[in-house]
Amino acid sequence: MADYETHSTPPGSTTIIEKNGGGGAGAALVAIVLLIAVLIGGWYLFSTQGAQANKDNAIAGAAKSVGSAADKVGDAASGATSK
Repeated sequence: MADYETHSTPPGSTTIIEKNGGGGAGAALVAIVLLIAVLIGGWYLFSTQGAQANKDNAIAGAAKSVGSAADKVGDAASGATSK
């Protein structure tokens, strides 16, 4: 909270009011909250990228399995027609 100082002066002169600033605790609190928000955002970003990579790898593995199964069916069909 700001403190104000006033001094009595004779009539007709200029009055000066000085404001002594606070300790800056509000700015420090805002900086800490902002830092925490950035850290949480970074953690979320990196954790979702890992999940996406795992999902992509699973899809690629499934596609390879389907391709192998299709090759086996094709080989079996070729073998059945040649007999």
